[in-house]
This record gives sequence, structure tokens and C-alpha cells, in this order.
Amino acid sequence: MNKARISISLLLVLIGILTFSCSESKKEESAQVETHSEVESSTEKKQTILFFGNSLTAGYGIDQEVSFSGLIQDKIDSLGLDYRVINGGLSGETTAGGLSRLDWFLEEQPEIFVLELGGNDGLRGIQLSETKSNLEKIIDKVRAKFPDTKIILAGMQIPPNMGQEYTDEFKEIYPKVAQEKEVTLIPFLLEGVAGDPDLNLPDGIHPTEEGHKIVYKTVWPFIESNL
Repeated sequence: MNKARISISLLLVLIGILTFSCSESKKEESAQVETHSEVESSTEKKQTILFFGNSLTAGYGIDQEVSFSGLIQDKIDSLGLDYRVINGGLSGETTAGGLSRLDWFLEEQPEIFVLELGGNDGLRGIQLSETKSNLEKIIDKVRAKFPDTKIILAGMQIPPNMGQEYTDEFKEIYPKVAQEKEVTLIPFLLEGVAGDPDLNLPDGIHPTEEGHKIVYKTVWPFIESNL
């Protein structure tokens, strides 16, 4: 009889332990779900800054984290601001190519859209009217889908390989587009970097890490004023 009572008591204790363990396990699972939800919620709250461009934006020849867009993300994080940077740079991209792939990047609404394209058009001698038209179409497409998005156009210049007249007219495309479309203009993205062998890779076109630090300092005030 005593043995039977002891066995029943042990059984009840084991049942209690198992019940407690299952309860704690469910609590842990619930906590994990809540934590995951909090992370997703935190991510959803962050607004997007989209840098849409070519190899200069992509950070050709260096790690993307130390490109000017990566440095801007670091600055934003250091200030505790709820923004995330998307690097939409593609090496070799032209304004026509950018226009054709824009929709994919607009799946997430950008709060700030930085347009850095046209350099490859100039180096290839593409008709200036086509470059200007494509830049305008990209701006129009962004604005049609997200009227409140702040658009920044990064100005570009090219060496006189195609002749001085072409080079001069190319340079004027950007202020004209900025004025006509009423967007913010960065006069020259590579100010203080272009033509300096110490700040560019051996190709003489793409900035080194040090060069990107200078580009970051050029771009940041325009981003900061739109946050």
C-alpha cells in the first residue's frame, strides 16, 4: 500500500515537472515570436534612402561598406536615425539601362532618391538629348509613383575625349534637368576627387576609399537637409 502511494506521488511529481517544462517552452517560443515581431516592426519603421546609379555608387574596386553610400549609412546609424540606405549601383550602367531597371527598385518606397547616372553615357558619346531625356523619365517615374519622395540629382562631368563642345554641353545637362524638374542638384559628385591620381584607382575614373570619403562629405549635406 505504501509502495503504491509512493508510486502515485512520484507520478504526480513527474506530471508536474513535465507540465511546467511544456509551459516554460511555450513561454520561450512566445517570447521568440514577440522578439521577431519587434525586429520586423523596427525594420518596417525605417525609411529608405535609395542611391540609384552606376559603378561610382556601387563602389567599384572597393568594399561597398566603405563607398560613399556605405559611409552615409554609418553616419545615419551613429545619429540614431531610422533610415536605411539601399545601394542601387550597377557598374557600366547608362541612363537607358537605369530607366529599364528602375521599377524593381521602386518596390519599396524611397523617402529620398539619389540619381547618379549619365557618366557612362558621356564616356560612350551617347547623344546628349537621349541622356537628358532618360534622366527626366527616371525622375518622372519616381514622382508618378511616390509624389512625396525627395529627389536629388548628382551632377557629373567627363573628360574632353569626345571634344570640348560635347563635354561642355554634357556638364550643362544636370543643372537644366534639376531646374526643369525642380529637384535638388549636387553640382558635381566628384568635386575634389576627379583627376587626382592619389584619390582614384589606377583606371583614373573610380575613387579609392579615401576618394569615397571626400565624395561622402560632398553628398552628406544634401542628404542631411532632406532627412
